[in-house]
This record gives sequence, structure tokens and C-alpha cells, in this order.
Amino acid sequence: MRPRNNHRGERVQLKERIVAVSGASGFVGGWLCRRLRETGVEVVPILSRDAVAGDDIRDPAAVEAAVAGLRPFAVVHLAAVAAPAEARADPREAWDINLMGTLHLAQAVMKHAPSARFVYAGSSEAYGGAFVRSQTPIAENSGFEPLGVYGATKAAADLMLGQMARDGLAVTRFRPFNHTGPGQSARYVVSDFARQIARIEAGLEEPSIRVGNLKAERDFLDVRDVVEAYAKAACGREAPAAGAAFNLATGSPWSIRRILETLLSMARVPVTVTGDPARLKPNDIARASGDASAARDALGWEPRIPFEKTLADTLDDWRARCRDA
Repeated sequence: MRPRNNHRGERVQLKERIVAVSGASGFVGGWLCRRLRETGVEVVPILSRDAVAGDDIRDPAAVEAAVAGLRPFAVVHLAAVAAPAEARADPREAWDINLMGTLHLAQAVMKHAPSARFVYAGSSEAYGGAFVRSQTPIAENSGFEPLGVYGATKAAADLMLGQMARDGLAVTRFRPFNHTGPGQSARYVVSDFARQIARIEAGLEEPSIRVGNLKAERDFLDVRDVVEAYAKAACGREAPAAGAAFNLATGSPWSIRRILETLLSMARVPVTVTGDPARLKPNDIARASGDASAARDALGWEPRIPFEKTLADTLDDWRARCRDA
């Protein structure tokens, strides 16, 4: 264990092989915990449904107790209201969890594990309106112009943690673009399409897939590539500079139409496409893409899984879920 002083000058020892993960029970959390365990560290879920310590990120006392009891080597903070629609439906909860919950956790780390690495899963949604003017993939020096509640909460937490880095928080701020893969909820477009196709193949639905706007272009990643970046920041030989911010992106967006057509080409039965007015949502951003060269240079990270494989694996995952239902 490494002794360190906290902000009050008290000696604190960190447990070298423990990585605490908030939001470990979620889609990304499950993949991250699996990847971290492959590196040989002990993974301890905190502030999530399967947590062994702490139970509510909105409760400062519970958060402090969770961190004080573990004194982890690193903390990866995933817990959030992660769906834009959910944040829009309940803005107060989104701000309480995404901003204030992040503050509670960061303060607890500074007090009880002051040299621990703090890895924050932000969002490219923070850039918002900046995508409208950009003809090229956006880099980390682009200003934040969030257009929705979710993006605003993530932008605010990102800025807050950048300031806290100046006070000693060893934070790495990630801004991942859209990511998907096996295990994701059908609230998200790729998983939604894959679920419908799998259910059609299984005879559980009529052979017509319901879709909304197909024109938007987004920079999609495989979740397994995203968690690789988080693991590098948490457990790599050298920690990134405190306050460093990294996009996670491919630089090559896919249109929703192309995603749909690729999944349909994998379907085992004929499927027609039907427009669904209930799925049509306002879209102020036609195209969003990111420049991840900073993550490549600092972490040696780059996306490695072809998106066609991501789509095939997601469809196979839904086929398995339909068989097991």
C-alpha cells in the first residue's frame, strides 16, 4: 500500500489492487468490471444496485463511507442518469445524480484516497451545438454547448472535475461518443433495431421493423473499446496528467440508415421497414464526430473492433435473449 497525505495533511494508505466502480451494474459497468478483473485487480462495485459498500450517490455520507472503507487505488465513475430521455423527463434527478453525485464522490476521494486515480465517464453530448458548425471531427478544445439536460449535466460535471484537478484530484475526464454492444438496453437505437429483428426471427413480432429518423450520423464505438480506455487510465503503468480530457471516438460516423441496412442484411428472415411517428424525435444535430488523437497519443488507445462486428454481436446477443425469454 502507498502512504499519502490527504488535504488535511493526514497519512492515508491506498489498497494497491482495489479499483472501485460506481454504476458497476449498468451496461458499461458490466463490461468494465470484466476487463478490469482480466488485469488482475480486485473490482469493488460501489453506489450501485450490486454494491458491497454505499447505496446512494446522492447521499454524501453514504458516498464518504464507501470510499473511506475501501481507500482504493482507483475509482471509475460511471453511475449516472445515462439516457437523455430520462434526464429530460426528470431534470432534478439528473442534476442530483450526474452533477452533485459526482461532486460527492470526488470530494470523498480527495478526503480519504487523495492520490487515487479518478476516472470520469463524461459524454460527447457536452459539445452539443458545437457539432452544428464543425465540418471535421471535434477535438477536446471545442467549447461545451449542450442542447439537452443530459448533456448539460455531463458538461457541468466535466468542468467541475477540471477545476478540482487544480486542487489535487487525480482525475481523467473521458468524453465518449455513442457506444453500443451486447447487453445494451433497447432504449438505444442499435440495440432497439437488433431486438426487433431478433424478435421477428423468433416469431414474436410481425416481420416489420419500426423506425424513426434515419438521417442522423453519429460516431459509434464498441463498448469493449470504450472500457479499454477506462481500464488504461485506471490501471495503466502511468496515470494521465491530472485533469486530462480525452475524446473516445472513431472519427468516422455512421448514419442510422446505414446501421439499419447492415443489421437487416444479417437478418435470417425477410423484414420490412415501417416509419413510426412515435420514434421521430427532434434532431438539432445532423452529424457528430470526434477526434480521439489525444487518447491515442497519451494512452495508446484506439478503437479496434470493426463496427460491423459490434452490430453482429449485438444482434446475436438479442437472439440469445429471445431464446432464453
